Parts: sequence; structure tokens; C-alpha cells
Amino acid sequence: MTTAEQTITKRKRFKHSFGYYFWHGLVFVWLTIMAAYAVMPIMWMFSTSLRVPSESFRFPPSFFPTSWKWSNWWEVLTSDIIKYPLFFINSVKIATLVTTSQLMLGSMAAFSFARLRYPGRSAIFFVFLATMMVPSQVTVIPRFIILRTFGMVDTHWALIIPGLVGAYGVFMLRQFFMTLPGELVEAARIDGAGFFRIYWRIMLPLIGPALSALGVFTFLGSWNNFFGGFLFLRSFDKLTLPVALVLLQGYMGEGSRAHVLAAIMMSIVPVMLVYLFAQRFILRGIALTGLKG
Repeated sequence: MTTAEQTITKRKRFKHSFGYYFWHGLVFVWLTIMAAYAVMPIMWMFSTSLRVPSESFRFPPSFFPTSWKWSNWWEVLTSDIIKYPLFFINSVKIATLVTTSQLMLGSMAAFSFARLRYPGRSAIFFVFLATMMVPSQVTVIPRFIILRTFGMVDTHWALIIPGLVGAYGVFMLRQFFMTLPGELVEAARIDGAGFFRIYWRIMLPLIGPALSALGVFTFLGSWNNFFGGFLFLRSFDKLTLPVALVLLQGYMGEGSRAHVLAAIMMSIVPVMLVYLFAQRFILRGIALTGLKG
């Protein structure tokens, strides 16, 4: 019997042994505990959103409310304190435009850095990546001055324009472009295709997993952008959901905790839908980002 056959025989014996089932069972229990630990805060938030306001700070706390008040969600939608449907539409508009722009402009820049040859490409890419090292709080004052100069303060463009393209997205997509065979570009060039046609017809359809992963990250970041909305938006009708949720808390936090959590639960629905739609591509996109073909 060869060494390979002996190894296969040992593996088959181990799969039917007690140790095999013991370790797999131990891993299953551990993953179940970790999953419950991750889901528990969301379940608690959902439970609290259905309580009467007097039970929000009950001690000792109970996981399930004594009386289920499903009207909390409707009261948030029809609240006079915030215009939840309007703020929801504002957030959807900004997050969708930012995500679409990041995917289109970011993929173009990534294709340029990965497949085109021109003087200073490496230096430009290095400087572009260096911007990732600068915290956004450092550039907030110059950004505010620039946006005010162009009359974009108190408009949604103040949140859209700075997020049109990001260094992280370009780097991520560039790494994915590097995994694709260079022969595809060479063959297309021989057939007479231009660089934009190669990018649009050949390369872009092949990076679907990376685009899905970047789209989810970008949408989530724009959707939860409280700092930008709080700093650049002043008119009540132009606010986004993160800022509106703070208003719903009321002065010194005297607002209903159940209503606040009901609004939060409704605000995470779009993010969950985006993730469920793209989840099969996310892991593959992240796993292949660091490979180089």
C-alpha cells in the first residue's frame, strides 16, 4: 500500500471515529454560541421596540415585553417630531448615488492602475493610497470651506460629492483586477478593442464579487453617516435618518426609548436587504481581493 493510500485510509477511519464527531460537535456548539451572541443585541432591540414606554427601563429587565405594542412602529412613521418617510427617502437617495458612483468611478480608476501603462502610475497610486492614512476629521474644516465656497452646504451634494470615489474602493478593485489574466486584455487589443470597451465589456463583468462587496460596504457607510449629516445639513427637510434618530431621542434623552429603537429597526431594513441580495458574492470578493494573478 502506497503512502497516499495509507493517508486516505487513515482519513476514512478518522471520519468514523469518536474524535471526529466530538471535535465537529464542539465547533458547532461554539459557532452557535457566537451566533447567538451576535444576534442577541438585535433581538433585544426588536423586543424593546414593541414595549410600552414605561417598560423600557424596567429592572430587572425582561427579554420579552409584558404587553406587545405593535403601534410603536406606526407612531414613528406618523410622528410630528421627525418626518421619518422623508428622512428615509433622503438617506436612500444619498446612499444610492454614493454607492453607484463609487462602483463606477472606482472601477475605472482601479482598471487604470491595474492594466494601463503610463508615466507616474505607481507614484500616483502611492499618493492616492496615502490618503487612507489621513483621518477624515483632519480634513473636515477644509472640506467645509470648499463646500461652502461652492454653495453646497445645507444640500445633499455636501454628502454626495466627497463620497463619489474612495481610496479603499479603488485599492480593493485594483487588487481584484490584478487577479484576472492579462491575456484577456492582450487578446482584446489584438481584435481592435479600445481600453474603455475592454473595461466595460470584458473586465467589469468578471469582478462582480468585488463590486458586490464594495457596494455593501459603501452603502452601509453612507447610510450610517451621522457626522456628515450633522455637520453639513441644517434644514429640517434635508436631514438624513442618523440625525433624525438623535432628534427622536428628545432633549436630554427624555424621548420614548421604544420609539427610538422602533425607528432604528426600520432603518436597518434596507441594509439587511442589500446584504441578503449580495451575500453570496461578498465572501468571494473579500477572499480574492488579496490574490495576484
